[in-house]
Amino acid sequence: MHTLPLSEFRANVSAMLDLVEQGETVRILRHGKPVAELVPLKADAPLAEKKLPSWKRPFEPVIKLAPGAKTGAQLIVDERESSPW
Repeated sequence: MHTLPLSEFRANVSAMLDLVEQGETVRILRHGKPVAELVPLKADAPLAEKKLPSWKRPFEPVIKLAPGAKTGAQLIVDERESSPW
């Protein structure tokens, strides 16, 4: 782990990012106290998949309709059209 003050980090951002890319951790200090750590990303799962909310993930339908069967929306429309109101 590399520990350095904020002023030194600002002067060497590119070099510090190179270290993180190689697997090192960089701790940044402000007034002698740690305020941040740059750590390499884990490659165990795609980042986009982790951030995708569960309600947006693809899923298998619970009920599969038989060919030619009407959906719930179609049944409602048929009932509305046949109603005298």
